[in-house]
Amino acid sequence: METFVETSIEDGIGQVVLNRPDKRNALTRDMIQQLHAGFDMLAQDESLRLVVLRAEGSVFCAGMDLGEMQDRANSEDGQAEWQKDSEVYASCLQAIFEIQVPTIAVMQGPTLAGGVGMVLACDFILASTSSFFMLPEPARGITAAIVTPFLNFRVAPGVANHLLLSGERMNANRAFEVGLVYDVTALDELNDRAAKLINAILTGSRSALAITKSHLQNCLPFNLEQQLSHSIQVSASARETEDAREGLAAFIEKRQPAWNPKD
Repeated sequence: METFVETSIEDGIGQVVLNRPDKRNALTRDMIQQLHAGFDMLAQDESLRLVVLRAEGSVFCAGMDLGEMQDRANSEDGQAEWQKDSEVYASCLQAIFEIQVPTIAVMQGPTLAGGVGMVLACDFILASTSSFFMLPEPARGITAAIVTPFLNFRVAPGVANHLLLSGERMNANRAFEVGLVYDVTALDELNDRAAKLINAILTGSRSALAITKSHLQNCLPFNLEQQLSHSIQVSASARETEDAREGLAAFIEKRQPAWNPKD
């Protein structure tokens, strides 16, 4: 199995880097499992103070690998495979969200679909002015069900509705205005801005930060585990429809989908 997620730690700072730039860091099941394993490994390191999530290339993450998803659709046991994909992805986001140190996503470029869930699971999102968010799932005949709890946690319902239902891009400046992004800066200043935020966080004690993060999660107005469990079922069932198969095929074949009016 090729390694597409690089994990390291130095001076208490964990680095998790998506490294599949030739495929715009599109997420395969193996890649999601590597990401999960990276966060689990860092969580076991007693020297860990914070984690930075980055990506190589011009695109932070293009979302799920739709070629792999289409292969699942054409497999003999597609429904079970879709269920497993949803479970693996949800478990990964929960691991990122619940790690007991501050986490920073440094978005150098666009983030789409499943990639949006990854950055929303982090405590801070720093974005370059050339980046944007997009949830195009309905145009593929599917839904961003597992991203939804994290999106509702970050922004007002009206903003979540816009992203989830319209499929329109939200640029970094607009994302900052609605509270989705912590800060926006020019691409060539992004690393310096990240360094300043890292230094600010490191002025706090490890135990105080861990207690604060745990308390913040305990104060959530919803039970994340319950919402993710329901979201897994919604995500998997959405992929069983005729429109899901048509949407994925149309994307791969670079044509407009012909939706089933009954779905």
